[in-house]
Amino acid sequence: GSASSAIIVCRVLGHGDPRSEGSGNPGTTNVLRLYGKTAAGLTFFGDVAKGIIPVLACAQLGFEPLAIALAGTGAFLGHLYPIFFRFEGGKGVATLVGVLLAFNPWLGLAFMGSWITVAVATRYSSLAALSATALAPIFAHLFGAELAVVSAVAGMATLVYWRHQSNIRNLLAGRESKIGKS
Repeated sequence: GSASSAIIVCRVLGHGDPRSEGSGNPGTTNVLRLYGKTAAGLTFFGDVAKGIIPVLACAQLGFEPLAIALAGTGAFLGHLYPIFFRFEGGKGVATLVGVLLAFNPWLGLAFMGSWITVAVATRYSSLAALSATALAPIFAHLFGAELAVVSAVAGMATLVYWRHQSNIRNLLAGRESKIGKS
């Protein structure tokens, strides 16, 4: 989880460090606003993959649900606090998507469907992320996930909200940037 896709993609493509520009967040939305769709798409893909890989590896090796849930949580925490990048990570939404897809593809698709619905209706990426994140533990339960997985999803959801504090303040104050605007 500590391999920051945004920073790596931006360096490879010859762009600046997304932590020092725009919102300062090394995530898909900031990379999109700063450097366009290609850089953002690669960032999103990398962040999703780092959520999927450890969860699927543990599942394929036959680990118990608790170990699988911990692997997903570890990848997610590595994204939030990457040891290779001074513990300055992203907000975790794309990595959460990957973890959810690996826990159960329907869970990941429900999350993404919720995100898309809110994003299209409101044009706020942060509100879409927060809405889908609030629903994630409920979806996990409805799709029959083990208690360890539901608990892990609830814990990750709490951290997504923690990392979105400034977005929540901006949404409430009417200052949050919409998708397609700076």
